[in-house]
Amino acid sequence: MPHAKPRVTIIDTDPGIDDAIGILLALASPAFTIAGITTVAGNIGIETTTRNAGRLLAFAGREDVPVFQGAAAPLSRPGPEPLNLHGEGGIGGVDLPDPIREPEGLNAVEWLAGFLLDQPAGTVDVLALGPLTNIARLVLGQPDAAKRIGRIIAMGGAIHEHGNVGPRSEFNLWADPEAAAAVVASRLPLVLIPLDVTRRVRATRALVETLSASGKPLASMVGSLIESYFESTANRESRPLHDPCVMLFALAPELFRVEELSLSVDIGSVEEAGALTIDGSGTPVQVALGVEGLAALDLLARHLAAS
Repeated sequence: MPHAKPRVTIIDTDPGIDDAIGILLALASPAFTIAGITTVAGNIGIETTTRNAGRLLAFAGREDVPVFQGAAAPLSRPGPEPLNLHGEGGIGGVDLPDPIREPEGLNAVEWLAGFLLDQPAGTVDVLALGPLTNIARLVLGQPDAAKRIGRIIAMGGAIHEHGNVGPRSEFNLWADPEAAAAVVASRLPLVLIPLDVTRRVRATRALVETLSASGKPLASMVGSLIESYFESTANRESRPLHDPCVMLFALAPELFRVEELSLSVDIGSVEEAGALTIDGSGTPVQVALGVEGLAALDLLARHLAAS
């Protein structure tokens, strides 16, 4: 699969099963040069998300990629209780090695700022898979560095779909709504991948079998991770593959239908926290609202099989 010159990419993440699938996809694809992984608390605590990032890199044989530990809590409110959706250790109980390389000494935001200031403006993409706390801290504390980001592609929010932690709220934005509001209002180049898209990307058991039979370690591991995303043996489709949609958009934006919407983020009550509202006084944001789900899954399988 021919590609343009690889994009220098930072993955900001709280792994997580679907984060893990997205990270392994990015590591498998020649379209990305992964400069580093920054971690944030989200589904699980910061120590576990950081360790899981290191475990994934160790499995992939990519100890060349540094890990920087980031925010342990939201900007200004208590963090959410850890979820139990992701099994033992936060990655579905799959067998991953211990990290080979310890997290770096620099805090994630300090490293992000220094790295962005050291690179040509507009050449570094951020793929955001968790709450937006690290990116908000960069926007608020190091705006000159933040302005050098090429684009942020973030999994988060719900537009026309019902939320997954409230009537209108999706977990990543709900977990730190003040951070989401800061990033949306920043006018940085931002593409949001909401539940409207991610709920259309669900793996089949046939895909799991194809990945598991590929003979490629990364593909087989992704098959195991997806297997843990089937709620029962009777299910024909997995739970949504939320976070891999960020990598899939970066790889093939033509598979997605994107609209520019003027958005604001609710920073009020717990039930409405993180909810997105379309209004004329909001900030223009590129939002993916449709996807060719089968083609996206085929792209996932092809990149992993070629790794």
